[in-house]
Amino acid sequence: MTNAADEHRTIARGFTDRVRGVPDDAWDNPAPVDGWAARDVVRHLVEWFPAFLKGGTDIDLPAGPSVDDDPVAAWTVHSDGVQALLDDETTAGKVLVNEHIGEVPLDQAVDRFYTSDVFMHTWDLARATGQDETLDASKCAVLLEGMLPMDEVLRASGQYGPRVVVADDADVQTQMLAFIGRTP
Repeated sequence: MTNAADEHRTIARGFTDRVRGVPDDAWDNPAPVDGWAARDVVRHLVEWFPAFLKGGTDIDLPAGPSVDDDPVAAWTVHSDGVQALLDDETTAGKVLVNEHIGEVPLDQAVDRFYTSDVFMHTWDLARATGQDETLDASKCAVLLEGMLPMDEVLRASGQYGPRVVVADDADVQTQMLAFIGRTP
C-alpha cells in the first residue's frame, strides 16, 4: 500500500508542478495528443479515472470545479482525492473488478493504470506549455519494459498512437515516448 501511495505522491507532485506552472494564456495551447489542448490533458486525467474507479469499486472521488472553469483547482481536488484513497489504510483490503483486467487489489490498479498515465501525460502538459519535459529515467525504463511485450494489445486498445521510430541509441525517455506514439 505504501508503495502505491508513495509512487502516486511523487508522480502527482511532478504533474501538479506542471499544472501550476501553466501560464493563464497557455491552457488552450495544442498538446501532443492529436486534437487536445493543454487543458484537455488535465481533463482526461480528471474525468476518466473517477468513472473507472466507480465502475470497479463503487468508490466516488471528490469532485472539484470544471476543468474549463479552473484547471488548477480541478486537478488539485482530484489528485488530493486519489492520494487520500491511497493513504487510507482500509484501501489495502479493497479490490477493483473490471471485465478487461479481472480482480486487482485497488492500490495496484491505481498504480498500474492511473499513476502511470499521470506520469506519461506529465510530458504532454509540459510540451504543450513550454515547461521542463524531463521525466524520471528509471520510471520511463520500467514503463517501457512493461509495455513492450504488450505492444499489439496496447495498439489495439486505441489508447496509444502508432509507434514513432527513433534512433536505437535514443535515451529511455525518448524511447518510451516514441513507444506510446509521441514525437519527442
